[in-house]
Amino acid sequence: MADTSTLDHTARRIAVALVYLSGFLQGLTLVSFPASGALLKQTLGLSDAQYGAIFLPQVGLAILGALLGASLARGIGLKALLVLALLANGLSQLALAASLTVMAGLGFTLILAATGALGFGFGLAGAPINTYPPLLFPRQPHAAVVALHTLLGMGLATGPLAAGAFMDAGVFTAYPLLSAALCGVLAVLTLLARLPIEAETGAASRPGPLPLAAPGFWGFALVAVLYAFAEGTFSNWVVIYLNETKGLPQAVATLALSAFWAALVVGRLTVSALVVRVAPERIWLILPLLMIAAFLLLPYADSPALGIMLFALAGLGCSAFFPLTITLAAHRFPHHVAAVSSMMIAALMIGVGAGSFAIGALRAQLPLESLYQLSAIYPALVLAIAAALVLARSYAWRTHAG
Repeated sequence: MADTSTLDHTARRIAVALVYLSGFLQGLTLVSFPASGALLKQTLGLSDAQYGAIFLPQVGLAILGALLGASLARGIGLKALLVLALLANGLSQLALAASLTVMAGLGFTLILAATGALGFGFGLAGAPINTYPPLLFPRQPHAAVVALHTLLGMGLATGPLAAGAFMDAGVFTAYPLLSAALCGVLAVLTLLARLPIEAETGAASRPGPLPLAAPGFWGFALVAVLYAFAEGTFSNWVVIYLNETKGLPQAVATLALSAFWAALVVGRLTVSALVVRVAPERIWLILPLLMIAAFLLLPYADSPALGIMLFALAGLGCSAFFPLTITLAAHRFPHHVAAVSSMMIAALMIGVGAGSFAIGALRAQLPLESLYQLSAIYPALVLAIAAALVLARSYAWRTHAG
């Protein structure tokens, strides 16, 4: 993978700051809808099925954004792609703010547009935010990507606390408006900055077999989808689960969501240090076990402390699993890093959106406690497929060496 020799020291530091701040801001905008879930349901009069449905445009447009991003990375370049992603995220926040100030029917339409814009931005961002870190830190590519996702997780953890503070002050719309302003400022700064030129023309376009033709690629994609089913079930329903089903205060439910993302951040920080000394495949295979435990125990979250602790356990289980999935897939297909990164983002969004919608649709038939326990099947399948991928790779290496 190309280095950053074309950048001087100052330009490189600015590039690092912009790329990693983009990750943080991505998390801040992504969590805006789950963090305001109870407020949206109350203000717009949404049913459980409607609330679950607001994530469907996010899924569809994230897939479209990722597919476009994979090809645009070779055309307009990764820097322009990152700018477009930031602008789409900012637009989503403006639509979220507007949805709370209009009639309920129009508000629901605006929410669908907002989650769609957010998904499109997230899909476009997949290639640049996962390709730039290894180019900026070529000696530690796994740690560089995990660190980027750590910043993204910090945004996800900070968002619910900030949203809660704005809600308590009775001015929630200031939260998405501030996020939109930050997206705009960062987009302008990124447009003016120098980023690694090699990242825009190298890894994304080298010759080699297309990853879509390789069975291993689809294995990683399926792992990402199933993992995202688990993450979406944890994160998008935590506030409603603890507040409505378990009868815990809104403040506790919001704190549990923050605990989930905070534990995810702590896990990613820990893994970014461990991965330098421990094979990433080993960590990759351990994390699903924590997700399984969290799903099986969450129905017993009848107290504030236990609810917060179990969602923190869930966050720890999710932590570095997805960034490791990206780096392991990119390592398997080194000539198509941008394309593979985009496809993994698309797979993630399919799982998050579809999983969230499925919970809303099934809630009429089953209580959330049962749905959480049944959801343990997601990380169990993830573990089985991931183990098969690792064993297949190990077998291939031994056969090649022989």
